[in-house]
Amino acid sequence: MDWDVFISHAWEDKEDIARPLAEALRRKGLRVWYDEFTLRVGDSLRHSIDHGLANSRYGVVILSPSFFAKEWPQKELDGLVAREVSGERVILPVWHNITADQIREYSPTILERPAPAEQRIDADEAT
Repeated sequence: MDWDVFISHAWEDKEDIARPLAEALRRKGLRVWYDEFTLRVGDSLRHSIDHGLANSRYGVVILSPSFFAKEWPQKELDGLVAREVSGERVILPVWHNITADQIREYSPTILERPAPAEQRIDADEAT
């Protein structure tokens, strides 16, 4: 695997949680696929994302109202779910400004992933 973790997020969540989390994980020595670290001018967005999804041990998915309103993050989640069809658990959900009821409205199956309140990642705590 090229990366330890792929971070999937909506652009609106970049400042509050995605970037601080990516930087904190990188400081801990993890190899992080994060758009600002990985994408280069001229790269094929779809190809780069597909490569990152296929070659990361885990996918951190920052679930938020913005995440569920965007097409690209949904496609990234679909790619990670496809990897789990074989029984491999790769999705690590992070709840950001969202409730269980809101997640259930968008994607009832994602609630199966463990993310109880005491285990939710706070980007400030990760640093």
